[in-house]
Amino acid sequence: MVTHKSKADTTQAVNDFVSSLNHPATQEIQMLRDIVCDVSPSIQEGVKWNAPSFRVDEYFATINLREKQGVGVVLHFGAKVRDVAAGRESIDDPDKLLKWLAKDRATVRFSGKDDIAARKPAFQAVLRQWIRFV
Repeated sequence: MVTHKSKADTTQAVNDFVSSLNHPATQEIQMLRDIVCDVSPSIQEGVKWNAPSFRVDEYFATINLREKQGVGVVLHFGAKVRDVAAGRESIDDPDKLLKWLAKDRATVRFSGKDDIAARKPAFQAVLRQWIRFV
């Protein structure tokens, strides 16, 4: 079990980070924070990799602030590369949200608030499966 005890591993750190952020998708970032945290009471926030990130035991998702259009989320199976092929293959993604970047990383991109709202149920279904592997 990974222990997270720094000031950056708190919701307050994410609140402070987002409030100081000069980003065109601030509302979308807040929507994604709410959506991810609503998946499970075991999900916690922190600032990791200079972005809002989410963890259960290990960090598994980071909001991608560098998307050219809209906003995205990078999903990973922890900070270290590991063999998770079985986990990847067992994730049901009927809406084809996941764009796999490597065997242990995928992204989900959203064009804006309406896209986030429309794909919220599918995204949360993927997240519920994803967190079983971290």
